[in-house]
Amino acid sequence: MSKVRVGINGFGTIGKRVAHAVSLQTDMKLVGVANRSVNINVRNMLGKKGPLYKTDLYCSEPANMKTMESTHFKVKGSLEDLLRKVDVIIDGTPAGIEAKNKPLYQKHRVKQIYQGGADKNVADASFTAIANYEKCVGKDSLRVVSCNTTSLVRTIHAVNETVGLKDIFAVLVRRAADPHEDADEGPIISVVPVTKVPSHHGPDVQTVLPKINITTMACAIPTTLNHTHFITATMDKECSREDIIDAFRNACRVLLFRAGEGYETSSQIAEYFRDTGRPRSDMFEACVWEETVNTVKNKLYWCHVVHSEAITIPENIDAIRAVMNTDKKLSSIRKTNKSLNIEK
Repeated sequence: MSKVRVGINGFGTIGKRVAHAVSLQTDMKLVGVANRSVNINVRNMLGKKGPLYKTDLYCSEPANMKTMESTHFKVKGSLEDLLRKVDVIIDGTPAGIEAKNKPLYQKHRVKQIYQGGADKNVADASFTAIANYEKCVGKDSLRVVSCNTTSLVRTIHAVNETVGLKDIFAVLVRRAADPHEDADEGPIISVVPVTKVPSHHGPDVQTVLPKINITTMACAIPTTLNHTHFITATMDKECSREDIIDAFRNACRVLLFRAGEGYETSSQIAEYFRDTGRPRSDMFEACVWEETVNTVKNKLYWCHVVHSEAITIPENIDAIRAVMNTDKKLSSIRKTNKSLNIEK
């Protein structure tokens, strides 16, 4: 079987990571990346010391072609030139831009993968591999839900499969900006609440798990590292704490960490991924603090950490196989996990 030809449009936080992940797959070929400029991600990733050195670069905005060509990076052509060569395009452009790109993608009849910042209506379905892979097979376009939604779907799915959940309330304590964005969006010295209740995160979970009753509230705090979620849920039946811990221990792309073993803060959890050799210290898993898992009669509580830059990357890879119908759910997840050194 020939490899799926993949292109990336938008070479930011997500785009560069998905491009790197695609390059590690044995059943995919990274044809090229398109961007509006030669930014630091292009310089770092496509430069001589970068992991994507010699990957073809394309210009996504015709007006910027001459400026990009004035750098030492060779520009292979336009975004349309890239689209003529691929089966799937990953759109990693800023929120709102993807809707303007969609007609061009459709013109060239390529499958499309959008990111969580996009409106849910831009794609045929929202996607998280473990929850609804089968329902997304063969679709023309998918939206990989946001980092926060991905972590909620993974953890909720694991518990719901074990005991069933009637009602969920989640508080999301969000990082103010990604680390590289602090000059533009932070640092802040305040707690900034999302004053709309519920926040958009609960309805977004329901685009993947429509039968889940969930309400969310959120705020941003002065950190650029990750998000932390505090969840309260009502179970269909009484269940022991140990049963829930086992559900998380067996769950796809969920890891348990114990404060009693030194993982007392989100930065200490992040240190695990630094010390174990993940590229860019990426945390692809939702990381649950074991001590926070508790049950009181039919009430359930837990807390987990979310890496905003990386948790959706494996989902993008599985989404490619889903739209192209090249693999089954569990087989795709295993391949992706192995390529990215994800434990389960």
